[in-house]
Amino acid sequence: MTVPFHLLPADGAQSATRLDSLALCLLLLTGAVVLILLVMMIAFCIRYRAASHANRAGAREKDLGLEVAWTLIPLLLFLGLYAWGAVDYAALYRPDPAATPVFVVAKQWMWKAEHRNGRREVGELHLPLGRPVRLVLTSQDVIHSFFVPDFRIKQDAVPGRYTSIGFTPSKAGEYRLFCAEFCGTEHAMMTGKIVVQPPAEFARWLAEGPRQPGMAQRGFALFRSYGCSGCHAAGSNVHAPDLTNLLGRRVHLQDGRELVADEAYVRDSILVPRKDVVAGYEPIMPSFAGQIGEEDLLAIIEYIRESGHDERAERP
Repeated sequence: MTVPFHLLPADGAQSATRLDSLALCLLLLTGAVVLILLVMMIAFCIRYRAASHANRAGAREKDLGLEVAWTLIPLLLFLGLYAWGAVDYAALYRPDPAATPVFVVAKQWMWKAEHRNGRREVGELHLPLGRPVRLVLTSQDVIHSFFVPDFRIKQDAVPGRYTSIGFTPSKAGEYRLFCAEFCGTEHAMMTGKIVVQPPAEFARWLAEGPRQPGMAQRGFALFRSYGCSGCHAAGSNVHAPDLTNLLGRRVHLQDGRELVADEAYVRDSILVPRKDVVAGYEPIMPSFAGQIGEEDLLAIIEYIRESGHDERAERP
């Protein structure tokens, strides 16, 4: 059987076409520059070789217009490519309120994913066609890298940190997932499968999973079991920061800085509470480092996200 030849992987995400166009333009521009310079070098080497009878009289020592042209034209062309690349790169990391979060935890040598309703996967990730998705990644051991060639996305999963990347699947089908960062002896075996399904089919798959608490529900149970509600409940006597609509909110800190609260900020507030102390509050919250695992942290964060419109919820 003849295997069809493809110069590039399939374009399974909306960003893939733009990134391919950018790469093609960069290749054509740099190739054109190399070709022009090579042709000029060869032509000058032949025409002005030592035995050549070329007329060298009246040669100009400088030509300001020519020098400005050969400096500014390539500069503007490459700056244009840089701006194009910067816009496409920023789009992968710009928060999209409509994007569905999926939480991915890397571990030697597997990928574990959890959806908001609690459906979990190992080695596979199901996604809805045409719907924006935002992956929130972390690692339990060493640095891994979530790489899907057909989507043209690659994002490191780093222990002790949350990273994220957004994209929109554009074609239904199955796509290969790789780890693109050497992570140990079984690195080559750390592969997986991305399954993109039409929205209705994806919704059925999501609902047909094993019956278990959703992430927010499990996060609420953890929120209470670790004693967080004792300080952050509406009726608490402890003066604690407000959790209402925390994710995406601008937070003013005690040292004068400002930041936008995201998953990494909430994680640090739980594990390293003295790192970013909120203005007007004393740093009295204890650290839960070593007590809460990464998957439980993600569940607590999802509970805080879901309880954003609940006036009883308050912030760590």
